[in-house]
Amino acid sequence: MTLFSYFFFLLLFLPLKFASFSYGATLQDNEVEALKEIAKTLRKKDWDFNIDPCSGESNWRSTIQASGAENAVTCNCSFQNNTVCHVVSVVLKAQNLSGTLPPEFVKLPFLQEIDLTLNYLNGTIPKQWATLNLVNISFYGNRLTGPIPKELGSITSLKSLVLEFNQLSGSLPPELGNLPQIERLLLTSNNFTGELPATFANLTTLKQLRIGSNQFSGAIPNFVQRWTNLEMLVIQGSGLSGPIPSGISLLKNLTDLTISDLNGSDSPFPLLNNLTNLKKLVLRSCNIVGAVPEYLGNFTNLTVIDLSYNKLTGQIPMSFDGLNNLYMLALSRNFLSGPLPVWIDKPDFVDLSYNNFSIKNIEQKQTCQQGSVNLFASSMDGNSLGNISCLANYHCPKTLYSLYINCGGKLVISNGSKTYDDDSSEMGPARFRQTGMNWAVITAGHFFDSGLSDYYTWSNTTKLVVDNAELYMDARVSPNTLTYYGFCLANGNYTVNLHFAEIMFTNDETYYSLGRRVFDIYIQRRLAVKDFNIVKEAGGVGKLVIKKFTVAVTSNALEIRLYWAGKGTTTIPFGSVYGPLISAISVESDFTPHSESGSSISAGVVVAIVAAGAIFIIFVFGMLWWKGCLGLKSSAAKDLKGLSSQSGLFTLREIKAATDNFDESCKIGQGGFGPVYKGILSDGTIVAVKQLSSKSRQGNREFVNEIGMISALKHPNLVKLHGFCVEEDQLLLIYEYMENNSLAHTLFATKEDPEKRQLGLDWETRQRICVGIAKGLAYLHEESRLKIVHRDIKATNVLLDKDLNPKISDFGLAKLNEEDSTHIDTRIAGTYGYMAPEYAMHGYLTDKADVYSFGIVALEIVSGANNSVSHPQEECFSLLDWALVLKERGNLMELVDKRLGEEFNEREVVVMMKVALLCTKFSPALRPTMSSVVNMLEGRKVLEEIVSDTSEVLDDKKFEVMKKYYQHKRETDIIEDQSQSIPTDESYAFISTDIDSSYLETRN
Repeated sequence: MTLFSYFFFLLLFLPLKFASFSYGATLQDNEVEALKEIAKTLRKKDWDFNIDPCSGESNWRSTIQASGAENAVTCNCSFQNNTVCHVVSVVLKAQNLSGTLPPEFVKLPFLQEIDLTLNYLNGTIPKQWATLNLVNISFYGNRLTGPIPKELGSITSLKSLVLEFNQLSGSLPPELGNLPQIERLLLTSNNFTGELPATFANLTTLKQLRIGSNQFSGAIPNFVQRWTNLEMLVIQGSGLSGPIPSGISLLKNLTDLTISDLNGSDSPFPLLNNLTNLKKLVLRSCNIVGAVPEYLGNFTNLTVIDLSYNKLTGQIPMSFDGLNNLYMLALSRNFLSGPLPVWIDKPDFVDLSYNNFSIKNIEQKQTCQQGSVNLFASSMDGNSLGNISCLANYHCPKTLYSLYINCGGKLVISNGSKTYDDDSSEMGPARFRQTGMNWAVITAGHFFDSGLSDYYTWSNTTKLVVDNAELYMDARVSPNTLTYYGFCLANGNYTVNLHFAEIMFTNDETYYSLGRRVFDIYIQRRLAVKDFNIVKEAGGVGKLVIKKFTVAVTSNALEIRLYWAGKGTTTIPFGSVYGPLISAISVESDFTPHSESGSSISAGVVVAIVAAGAIFIIFVFGMLWWKGCLGLKSSAAKDLKGLSSQSGLFTLREIKAATDNFDESCKIGQGGFGPVYKGILSDGTIVAVKQLSSKSRQGNREFVNEIGMISALKHPNLVKLHGFCVEEDQLLLIYEYMENNSLAHTLFATKEDPEKRQLGLDWETRQRICVGIAKGLAYLHEESRLKIVHRDIKATNVLLDKDLNPKISDFGLAKLNEEDSTHIDTRIAGTYGYMAPEYAMHGYLTDKADVYSFGIVALEIVSGANNSVSHPQEECFSLLDWALVLKERGNLMELVDKRLGEEFNEREVVVMMKVALLCTKFSPALRPTMSSVVNMLEGRKVLEEIVSDTSEVLDDKKFEVMKKYYQHKRETDIIEDQSQSIPTDESYAFISTDIDSSYLETRN
């Protein structure tokens, strides 16, 4: 609680304190009984009912309190000539009470204050309290759920309602607008939704309003201008949209105006010219455009100005030189220009990073931190990724391919070999510091909710039972933004691992466990994860979670930014516990490092090399095919035998040894390409060996295509190709071994397949698999250097590792999609039931064909049923047909796999089904991109409305046939996989060919 808040309550309840005790007066028996019931409901066990509760003795009013704690029952004993007492206040702060809110408070008719701040209480707010003449209600920092009872709006005596840091939900009741004396309304960090009620315009007595970290909708209402008594207005991460109403300038008593992270479009700087009493002005990430007004320099009481993360232009007002009390000026991430004022280092902390200033002073231009001023990426001469003007004179001692940082801690060696750099240096509200040889850390922001000094590291004091615990004992923290900037990196794809473990909350049943830390993750200046919650992701406090990303480094630089968007709790377990926290960073290249004398290779060269290599191999196979043989002749065979497995080329002897000479007991599958064997290489690596069928012409083309395609791709959701073997009459592909076979193998299991069924794909696993497939396709279509259309996405081509993580496989039919091409005309190849209609009928191929196939797989994941075309009697339909019918009839939930029972997240299920239907739209133009699919599945993008694009009318007879079929299919667990691969005779994967008309004839 702030000093301001303390004095607020002191003045509010000071008259009660003098009437608390009167010797000889006692509490009425009925109120004593009420207190007994209240104690039982709260689970308050230390009240001594052998002593009069109004005596002020024993545990009824503790004289010595722990920091932040308070235990007091206050009485007014002036009744009936000072002989009768009544309870007027119950304050139980920081007691860790674990019960519920007692309706029995209503049996204390003279009660004016209920303060249960910082406990572990759950349940809902009793509406019965509306009959009391309460002045103060506070449940700050508990586990309360449900809506605010509308009945509270009838408590006309209420002056303070504090419900922050709970889990309350629903819309704010309009009845609260009837509170005629309310001065303090604090609702931060709940799950409230809807717009602010119009009746709130009547709350003209308000002095303090905090409504951040909720899920409100709509714009900040214009009626805020009626709150002319307001002294503090805080709206951070609320869900509300801009613009900030111009009428806010009428609130002349404001000393604290904090608004951040608004939704909506751009708007000009709000009119604030009358707010001369302001001490703190924070308008961060409010979509503000235009110049910073000069009149702000007249607000001489200002101590903090934070206008960062907007689109401000022009120069810093010269009038700011008169702000003698200003200790923090944050203007980062705008488009401010012009020269730097001579007084710019006058405040204690100044953040000008990421702007377009014209910096002429050589010292300033070549220095990222000058005194109190952070100048990183502040110059128009260099503020882009990989081109930072203040680092221009730094010469990399060598090109690096990895980066390891022990965030917030000392240098450590983890796993016996990897050295994580020291990152324990002191930081500040606007601080750049280059610590490592090729990286720097930047912190931004000030902790406003604590009287303590700012802290930018935190150390764990308990034992962590996690792997590599030395990486998680310390953490780097920051109030608003935490940025790590790596440089001197070779260009190429990297795997970035961000290591997190929450070490500031507890894992028990106390209010210390109720904190919620929420922040966003940006990589290469693009949003990667929205609303990241360490505890939620890791499954608890003190547990580690590693977020893995595949990142393209194109300018020798990597930027990782963690940003607090005003969400979560801020003062649990104590003041100023919020903002991003990270334990370690590890970055490793996905490619083989070049020698120091070599030069980096551009994306165009990579494409050329891959294409040339594939064409060369194709030419060799063409000549061999023309001669009627597949074996490699003497000199070529000898050359291949001389290469080690480390180069990606394996000898036939190695593979025979690994598979026990292709023993039948090692065989784990059979596909159109040929059999698949499990093998163990000489170094102990378990692999899957795909063997070309000697009679398969299609296998030749697929073999070449897989080498040409997958060797150039690196992503966690793509299967890894270890290498290949071309020797004698053998064509072999060697992959990483996937312990759990394919998604189809597990998803379409029947009662007769106990080995498959025991894996039990629960909903959480299905959701993770679906998102993983989407991320793999998004990488192929949009993120990899080679833009690729897979052409054969289906459940059998999605493999599952030991942790049931999905990996897309079988790139034999994949197509290279040139960036300047709208589509590829090609002969048809793929699998019935999964091919997009424009591709199946016309050979028109774009990445939207993969999107369609993904939609089918998503429907299979939800339903547990195969999309195979069904022919019960005279009817013909597929799983997609059934889903569309259920959607039209408003009963889409009937599609859900009955094996899941009730154990699934209904919201996620509905989202996945709707996304699947969007992906399977008949027109490719109406299908989303795979990156949009990922965002929708992960809740970062609003789901588009699904409008039926078919005019087919389904009669009741056909509906009943379909319904009985799928009911019978589920009841008997009979899964019929009728998928058939369509052969193609195209010459090779990189050359477009004509439509295969024979397919259309067969189809018709």
